[in-house]
Amino acid sequence: MYSISEIVQIIKADWVQQNAPATIDHILLDSRKLLFPASSLFFTLGGPRRNGIIFIDELYEKGVRNFVTDQQINPDHLSKYPEANFLQVRDALQSLQQLAAFHRKQFTLPVIGITGSNGKTIVKEWLYQLLHNNYNIVRSPKSYNSQIGVPLSVWQINGAHDLGIFEAGISHADEMERLEKIITPGIGVFTNIGDAHSEGFLNVRQKINEKLKLFLHSDVLIFNADDPDVNNAINTFAGNVRSHDNFQLFSWSKNAKAALQIIDIEKSNGLTTIKAIDYRHDKSGKAVSISIPFTDEASVENAINCWCVLLYLSTDELLIAEKMLQLRSVEMRLELKKGINNCSVINDSYSADINSLTIALDFLVQQQQHSNRTLILSDILQSGKSGRELYTAVAAILEQKKINRFIGVGPEIVKQQAAFKNIPQTIFFSSTAEFKQQFYTLHFHNETILLKGARVFEFEQLSHLLEEKVHQTVMEINLNAITHNLKQYQQELKPGVKVMAMVKAFSYGSGSFEIANLLQFHKVDYLAVAYTDEGVELRKAGITLPIMVMNAEDVTYDLMVQYNLEPELFSFAILTGFQRYLLQSGITNYPVHIKLDTGMHRLGFEAKDIESLSAFLKSSSTFKVQSVFSHLVGSDTEQLDEFTQTQADLFLQSCDALQKITGYTFLRHIGNTAAIHRHKNLQLDMVRLGIGLYGIDSSPAMQQQLKNVTTLKTTISQIKNVKAGETVGYSRKGTVKKDSVIATVRIGYADGYPRALSNGKGKMWLNGNLVPVIGVVCMDMTMLDITGIHVAEGDEVIIFGEPLSVHDVASWSKTIPYEILTGISQRVKRVYFEE
Repeated sequence: MYSISEIVQIIKADWVQQNAPATIDHILLDSRKLLFPASSLFFTLGGPRRNGIIFIDELYEKGVRNFVTDQQINPDHLSKYPEANFLQVRDALQSLQQLAAFHRKQFTLPVIGITGSNGKTIVKEWLYQLLHNNYNIVRSPKSYNSQIGVPLSVWQINGAHDLGIFEAGISHADEMERLEKIITPGIGVFTNIGDAHSEGFLNVRQKINEKLKLFLHSDVLIFNADDPDVNNAINTFAGNVRSHDNFQLFSWSKNAKAALQIIDIEKSNGLTTIKAIDYRHDKSGKAVSISIPFTDEASVENAINCWCVLLYLSTDELLIAEKMLQLRSVEMRLELKKGINNCSVINDSYSADINSLTIALDFLVQQQQHSNRTLILSDILQSGKSGRELYTAVAAILEQKKINRFIGVGPEIVKQQAAFKNIPQTIFFSSTAEFKQQFYTLHFHNETILLKGARVFEFEQLSHLLEEKVHQTVMEINLNAITHNLKQYQQELKPGVKVMAMVKAFSYGSGSFEIANLLQFHKVDYLAVAYTDEGVELRKAGITLPIMVMNAEDVTYDLMVQYNLEPELFSFAILTGFQRYLLQSGITNYPVHIKLDTGMHRLGFEAKDIESLSAFLKSSSTFKVQSVFSHLVGSDTEQLDEFTQTQADLFLQSCDALQKITGYTFLRHIGNTAAIHRHKNLQLDMVRLGIGLYGIDSSPAMQQQLKNVTTLKTTISQIKNVKAGETVGYSRKGTVKKDSVIATVRIGYADGYPRALSNGKGKMWLNGNLVPVIGVVCMDMTMLDITGIHVAEGDEVIIFGEPLSVHDVASWSKTIPYEILTGISQRVKRVYFEE
């Protein structure tokens, strides 16, 4: 696409090391997502704890020869990379954006730019659904709308595209001007304004004004005029900033006259009919209407925004009505579920294009629980490339990702099956129906399966065949939220401080290898489990990180050594017992962790033991102490801060004595989740991050920065009308005082919903309302009083999650969030998703 010499000129780089000419087709920001080494340009962007420069060695070994860095590199160091081109810039991120902005200027295609607080991705994907038959569209993958995501999105544009749809999101002032130069949309859509990322702005008006900078050069802006803050800001923007050009405002409103005035919204049988008057070309207006297969308010608003875009593009009214009725929900997340025959199934079957395929494959590669990886892929529609060119590129990606089995579905992919000759096993079907006919001959077993299909191929039929049939009560785990929370704590750490992530107790109820896979992908330093069998499970699932076992037992020493697990040693009995085992096995320098008791008085060597412990460790060659640690009693409590410091002083004195006598250094760690931000002086060499990963922190300020990870949900199995004076549930504990409506939901104390929440103490979230438990919580069911709330059997009920905090459920149960999360039964299926 661009020669390296052209890129030097575009980003005004200093070519500090020049080698062979290169043609750059791909931008690389993450060393784990390398596909095409020879044609990739790696930008060494900095993160909260690491700079991309540390991955140059790894990438050079894999064949990457072109690098952009804003770090000073010693000329002697460059000699390690004799074949590489190095481009030195002042700011790597700005150079990335500069390159993307230049690339955008090479094309004259119409571009739709979308911003706002909510609905950006839905509007983008619905516009794609509505317009893809008429245009060859390039659009943001998933929700790539950030300072990094937008350049990567725009870099996709090529000469075959005749429409672009890109979204832009910001979290601070002065960010949108950069994105505007990259997207330069002709058609603008402002979805709405909300609370997301508000902390980066002085007030709502500043937030709106910053977002409006996306439309500095747009021809038209589509927006809902019913929000007075948005309406006033946009009219001011048009009257002041854009007053000297032909900038158009395309407003719509339910309450007042607008370019498209909504006059009626009717909801019936799962459909919403929206009637409006189009005043754009005629003062008397023209009656228009659409129907959509959704009834929720967010979908209505998103659909109207899309409707306005189609009207602006002069789309035929009958075609608009037909397309709107065909809108389908947008699954914006990759879901990992347990499949048949010990398989794991990743369902991403709402769309198929080469960019979203690459994202889904990255998620597949992240999973290490099975050695075999299978991709089921439909025809990729409207790529703008010839079939041979497209599927040759797809096959090259699959080879890079080491896909073991490839199953292609669709007439075009069948024609191009020769492109996949280097994949170990390939099978092709001309249709989904043909695949289903042959399903039971394909023998899916002990593998991770990625489903990736265009909507028309209806791969949901395949997901039903592949996924294990589950209880309708499920725990959803948001992997993006865990990643976000990890980064929030990493930002609190001093340089060089390592992270031990606690994945004991089934990762606080969230899963085992699924969470460990994610943490390994994001390069935490250590994992900790409670028992040996937990560590063995992680090793069998492909986890290679060091793992500390907190409760080592003599009956598990064989397994511990076999699977390279590192025990916590907390007494002379366990110390001598493990030494005896190692001596008998002829093992030396085995990694161990020493636990000190500085005030918890639960487990650990005390201060009086340090001299004897030091002498023992010095005289023994069987052990190599990896770390010495202790537990803080009250790191989250201000009243105990003095005792926390007393513990820390005792711990550091003991560590100093151990190091002096043994003659070697080891990692020291005493800081837990709360101490990471409350006692920064105690971060030492490593911290142990536990409940904070899962979105729970005792500090209100820190809690606000975290994202909810787990959502426990179920469904209504039956609804009954119960007369006043009658009772509900065992022992007639729930008395109905007035004629009431009672819903029975599919969760009970066998699932981990505490019986203590009986008789109104507990509540659940249903259709935007908190509804109380009535009667006694049963083993498998719980009854709710839903009087006055319009719901139906089969509707979703949230036990805890984003709208109803696990803190509240714990408080009603008179316990702590730890107990609620770890108490969720294993029979409740976990669904892991990444947005």
